[in-house]
Amino acid sequence: MIADLKPYPAYKESCLPWLGDVPEHWDVKRLKLLLREVDCRSSTGKEQLLRVSQYTGVTVRKSMDGTDLPDSRAASLIGYKRVMPNDLVINIMLAWNGSMGVSRYEGIASPAYCVYRFNSGALPLYYHELLRIPLYKGRIKAASTGVVESRLRLYSDDLGCIEAILPPPDEQASIVRFLNWANGQLEKAIRAKRKVITLLNEQKQVIIHRAVTRGLDPSEPLKPSGISWIGEMPVHWNVVTVGSVLSLIQTGPFGSQLHSHEYVAGGTPVINPSHMENGRIVASREIAIGENKLCELSRHKLYAGDIIAARRGEIGRCALVTSVEVGWICGTGSVLLRCKSSMVLPVYFQRLFSSQGISDELNLSSIGATMPNLNSGMIARLRIPLPPVDEQERIVRFIECQNKVCDTAISRFEREIELLREYRTRLVADVVTGKLDVREAAAKLPDEVQTLEFEDDLVVLEEDVDCSL
Repeated sequence: MIADLKPYPAYKESCLPWLGDVPEHWDVKRLKLLLREVDCRSSTGKEQLLRVSQYTGVTVRKSMDGTDLPDSRAASLIGYKRVMPNDLVINIMLAWNGSMGVSRYEGIASPAYCVYRFNSGALPLYYHELLRIPLYKGRIKAASTGVVESRLRLYSDDLGCIEAILPPPDEQASIVRFLNWANGQLEKAIRAKRKVITLLNEQKQVIIHRAVTRGLDPSEPLKPSGISWIGEMPVHWNVVTVGSVLSLIQTGPFGSQLHSHEYVAGGTPVINPSHMENGRIVASREIAIGENKLCELSRHKLYAGDIIAARRGEIGRCALVTSVEVGWICGTGSVLLRCKSSMVLPVYFQRLFSSQGISDELNLSSIGATMPNLNSGMIARLRIPLPPVDEQERIVRFIECQNKVCDTAISRFEREIELLREYRTRLVADVVTGKLDVREAAAKLPDEVQTLEFEDDLVVLEEDVDCSL
């Protein structure tokens, strides 16, 4: 159906160079004629708290621990702005990157946001799609006030001056109907590929767990290990504590020693769990410190062969330090582990530490009400199986060989997901701006078109930007 879409029969100039031609019977009007700002405040602060994301629009904001309690740094939600279904909510500080959307919920949003209600003749869900396409994000950015990108703000008067396409109401409805269907089909495909990626990652864990608990020889005689998550292990393996095979277990500097304003661009990277991917360090040069702070934190420097691991949140996430990362800093959310090379190979320990069994064991012994937290003592007391060094080498080679197949497949599926997202962005833009005519296609769709909520698998930070707090 999508492949059969064609342009409209006739177009006209919009008289706007950035917009180009539009279908001949469509209008172009300023947004101030299509919507109005509303400012109704909560008197109790008890309504459902909402957030705004560039990825998912307006969604319910829940607590970090997964409960239904609102997640907010504000002491009280009294005075937050009331939001009704079909209202447009905009984060004025991040409107330029698409942090806006039409709400499907009744609730409250930050007083730093702006809330707008559409006039008759303007279908809210059509403008939810239109205002978030790259073309309009560029126009909104140009209309925003500020010197640098991080300080741009979209005020109501500036929003009102932006030119908006206005198709006839029935065509707006056809466009929304078609995009609901198309987005649903594409989202199903993305979720199916994401499910395969999950299964492949689980297969990698099975490979690691089997290798570090049973070895590579299935005929090897076994003995009780005395470790609950292992059960039996090869008879010639030993059980040791982590503290006996590591020369250093050191958590990163306390939060009071490292503040966000001390980060400098192009300095020495500070490594936290978000920088650990598939056993490797993927650092951000934006989370870095200068020479003065580097001297102060010199005891937290990384050396080749060290293992850096998450000490809170996603326990078991870790990475091996290579020569590239020498001199970088172990961050607040991380713990630095240094092996005694004569007893255990760093690369083997990294594989062992990333296994599901270790993760489960550490989660059981961790502390913290909302997320697991580890300290040096908890890690040092952990009991692990330890094969001879030459067998550690063989196990590592086996794991790398087996996981390479999974990683290749995962990369292919991730690329396919990326292409589907790019296609969806292009399709939405072409449909809402009239490059493609969907009237006939929308009329052929079933009466009930399922709408799938997009899964937010990206790190969403923009809703936390709240100038009122």
